[in-house]
Amino acid sequence: VQLVESGGGLVQTGGSLRLSCAASGITFSINRMGWYRQAPGNQRELVAEIVSGSETTNYKDSAKGRFTISRDNGKSTIHLQMNSLKPEDTAVYYCNARGYYPRENFWGQGTQVTVSS
Repeated sequence: VQLVESGGGLVQTGGSLRLSCAASGITFSINRMGWYRQAPGNQRELVAEIVSGSETTNYKDSAKGRFTISRDNGKSTIHLQMNSLKPEDTAVYYCNARGYYPRENFWGQGTQVTVSS
C-alpha cells in the first residue's frame, strides 16, 4: 500500500492550499481516509476524515468552516482544501487510509505546510 501526498508548501496567513493523497496497492476495503497533522512537540492529531459509503465527514473543531475534505468519485484519492490558513496550522500533514481491521492502517510520508504570519 502506498499513499502519495502532494500540495504542501509555504503560504501567508489567510492564504489557501490544497493537499492531495493518492492511494495505490489497496487490497482491503477502505473504511475511512483522512488527514492528520503533527507540529513539532505535539502529538499527531486528526484534521479531517471521510467515511466510505456514507461519505460522512468529520473535522477537528479548528478546521470546521475553513477546511474541506473530498474524495474523487468514491476512489482512493482524497483532497484537503485549506482556506483562511493560520500560523497554528503549520505542521506536517499526513494522509491515512484504514480498513476494518487494526492491521489495515497506512500512512503517507507527510507533506509540510508552513503558514507565515
